Amino acid sequence: MTSLDSSVEYGDVRELRGPLLVVRGVRGVGWDEFVRVRLDSGELRHGLVLEVDRDLAVVQVLEGTEGMDPGGTWLRFAGEPLRVPVGLGWLGRVCNGRGEPVDGGPPIPGVTTAAVAGQPLNPMLREPPADPVLTGVSAIDALTTLVRGQKLPIFSVPGLPSLELAAQVAAQATVGAAAFSVVFAAMGITHADAATLRDVLEERSAAGELVLLLNTADEPVVERILTPRIALTVAEHLAFGSGRHVLVVMADMTSYAEALREVSAARGEIPARRAYPGYLYSDLASLYERCGRIRGHAGSVTVLPVLTMPAGDITHPVPDLTGYITEGQVVLSAQLHARGIYPPVDTLASLSRLMRRGAGAGRTRADHLDLAAQLLAALDRARQVRELADLVGTAALSQTDRAFLAFEETFERVLVHQRRDEARPLEETLDRAWQAAAVLPRRELTMLSAELLDRHYAPAHAAAAAERRG
Repeated sequence: MTSLDSSVEYGDVRELRGPLLVVRGVRGVGWDEFVRVRLDSGELRHGLVLEVDRDLAVVQVLEGTEGMDPGGTWLRFAGEPLRVPVGLGWLGRVCNGRGEPVDGGPPIPGVTTAAVAGQPLNPMLREPPADPVLTGVSAIDALTTLVRGQKLPIFSVPGLPSLELAAQVAAQATVGAAAFSVVFAAMGITHADAATLRDVLEERSAAGELVLLLNTADEPVVERILTPRIALTVAEHLAFGSGRHVLVVMADMTSYAEALREVSAARGEIPARRAYPGYLYSDLASLYERCGRIRGHAGSVTVLPVLTMPAGDITHPVPDLTGYITEGQVVLSAQLHARGIYPPVDTLASLSRLMRRGAGAGRTRADHLDLAAQLLAALDRARQVRELADLVGTAALSQTDRAFLAFEETFERVLVHQRRDEARPLEETLDRAWQAAAVLPRRELTMLSAELLDRHYAPAHAAAAAERRG
């Protein structure tokens, strides 16, 4: 339904409750309708309709209800959902969580507008994700390859550099010669983090390849719910309207879920697990499932959400439900971080279920998939040996077992660890992977063919490199 007359203002505001406003006497108002809220002081705010019951409407005020007086508040319903301009005009811009420029530039231009709510991609029109998005981060490119059209979250705990890693990926990701853009939606971050993001992403923004949406922790909580939807709306039209491959980074989705929980509590809804609303799963799915590839369109939308797991609990509702929707995860490790490894990616806990669609002959390199499988198998064996060494001591281990311990150290220092501003080419990443594998005796590399071993295996070089590092 739409308002019968969008020029009519309603002033019978009965209640202000957190970010919500309750108005009575409305006619023809529909769910998710956009609202302009005018105060007697002349200030203009904006809102969305959450509920309608006969002549009663509950409106979510995007700027919050602080300082509002029920007797001096007037609402005008637009008769349609919230829409934003879309197109190439977003590229190179920095905006707040509502999509308003904060970079000193003019309003975002657009030849058309699109509803922010959006819709998940039609499964009948989906093309399977394919081809890699190379991040320049070895731990991701080599072992959990990100694929165009995939949704691959980063699971972290408080205190780990998850935002730093997300910014690094956004700054240096590439898809070869194809047109590429990044949409970065930051939610609930500090002003210091916002300034750091702008600095790290400045070069990509200046090149006209970045859209940056910044919602800081002191801004209204309702804006946090809107930010990822605007980001995905912009990304969809860059991808399917302009034929670009778009990477959408959303950090932190735990902040988004907490905002959703706060609004749900203000509405008086019955809480579910850990006081999150019962519809948290479908709400997250409505965001994540907007990524992918569409048959007949050249572009793609790839989503990289960042989630902070409270107390490191992977069964917490936000990472738990995200894991059901997405195609893998990149897990950060506090133990690796404590040892000075950056990025502290726990490769055995991480997984890209679509890696085979983005790596291998014709996409990355012919040895990529077999080498990745061998490294993960060797790392698992090394972890078992380390547990044994804790029981019996290193001196009681066989020479082969000690080689696996040396492999684990080389794997972390040579392959996983890299500078925070280092964008490693894929060739260098895979060469480093071979350097780590070559610490092991050739007979232990059972997942690699003789042809690959003859071409790449060089144990003398690996031993010399390891000795220099020692």
